[in-house]
Amino acid sequence: MSDRITAAETLVAAPPAAGSSHVDAGDAGYSKDLKSRHINMIAIGGAIGTGLFLGAGGRLAGAGPSLAIAYAVCGVFAFFVVRALGELVLYRPSSGAFVSYAREFMGEKGAFAAGWLYFLNWATTAVADITAAATYAHFWGMFSDIPQWILALIALAVVLTANLISVKYFGEMEFWFAIIKVGALVAFMLIGIFLVVTQHPVDGHTPGFSTITDSGGIFPVGMLPMLLVIQGVVFAYASVELCGVAAGETESPEKIMPKAINSIMWRVGLFYVGSVVLLALLLPYTSYSGDQSPFVTVMDKLGIPGAAGVMNLVVLTAALSSLNSGLYSTGRILRSMALSGSAPKFTGRMNKGQVPYGGILLTAGFGVLGVGLNYVMPGEAFEIVLNFASIGILGTWGMIMLCSLLFWHRSRDGRVTRPSYQLPWAPYTQIVTLAFLATVVFLMWWGGGVGRTTVMCLPLIAAALVGGWFVVRRRVNDLAQERENA
Repeated sequence: MSDRITAAETLVAAPPAAGSSHVDAGDAGYSKDLKSRHINMIAIGGAIGTGLFLGAGGRLAGAGPSLAIAYAVCGVFAFFVVRALGELVLYRPSSGAFVSYAREFMGEKGAFAAGWLYFLNWATTAVADITAAATYAHFWGMFSDIPQWILALIALAVVLTANLISVKYFGEMEFWFAIIKVGALVAFMLIGIFLVVTQHPVDGHTPGFSTITDSGGIFPVGMLPMLLVIQGVVFAYASVELCGVAAGETESPEKIMPKAINSIMWRVGLFYVGSVVLLALLLPYTSYSGDQSPFVTVMDKLGIPGAAGVMNLVVLTAALSSLNSGLYSTGRILRSMALSGSAPKFTGRMNKGQVPYGGILLTAGFGVLGVGLNYVMPGEAFEIVLNFASIGILGTWGMIMLCSLLFWHRSRDGRVTRPSYQLPWAPYTQIVTLAFLATVVFLMWWGGGVGRTTVMCLPLIAAALVGGWFVVRRRVNDLAQERENA
């Protein structure tokens, strides 16, 4: 296949989905190599990432056992977001995902904003992931003397190379990454339950509810710290929308997607909330820190030879998996935007493996900037990019819910037909979720520090989006006219 596909050629190759009159310029040219097992494991992997494996340590130390409540609350809203996206996917599967839906329901300006907010999310998340990977690698003595920025660069190079081959390789990589993550969490939880039931000491502490009550209870430092860590918890759920992007490269999404999305809820309850509860039962919250995965901390305290090293390898896998997913999804989103004129032309190009390499390379380029950040300030790199990634995530989730709300309104007018798989309690679910996302932004500002600085950058982000739109709007309008005349 040629790596130059014009919008007009794409439209010929991509007829509209059943029930929709909208045609997206970026939906053609992809292989349909993702199978049911890939989508299911991508959904699992998207819900289990760096935010849990690394971020939970620092958040436990800051908020105590109440972190489990924060995970549960954010998990409910994450499920609402992915369920809303699932309804849109069943209405019209698209590799452009929510950017394509924003284009249909909000126009090109909405698609432009949605796409670049998503890029902000994953460009900064890529930095967080390579930072986490470098941090994990330092656990082993053989890597302890290697500068963090070098390890971050190696992680980026390895995942980028694998991502450029084909979507089939991406699917297989994510399938096995997810197997490793889920297997490790299940093993950890079984070990943790055994330790709690048998009252086996961990670093001199007897596991159980006494570990919580003797350390100040569920809210050892009050409720405020729990509220302030919510923006970091939102980051932990950042990849749940990935299965919606992947739907455009699978056969029969109407059969695969509902099962994959519905299973996210119990996975959130089991893996996130269950893991944090166990961590709080095994050791006092003061035993954890942001410098080490809490799972590694527990295994290290147990003193089982090699156990901590194995768990550290697993959390390293989680970081690489998240990076892999980010490069995959932004490549597809940017291609959809490029073929409509709202992203650089080169991001719309595909290689012989039917991979949109232009967008992937652009995201990786920002990852290289993250390597520089790790060189300049290795200690603060993760926290800084986590806050900016959270802004991108909140913006992306907000756009998904706005699209869902507009879709609901059009269905009431009879202009579109909702599929049988629907977001429950619409439109109240969308409104409550949007209010929750606005509350998270306020909490980021209220907490001060890096979070407040990030929120104060919102006018700059808005100005950049407005300025960017004026730069590309002529090209967008020209391509739109070209599509109408095709």
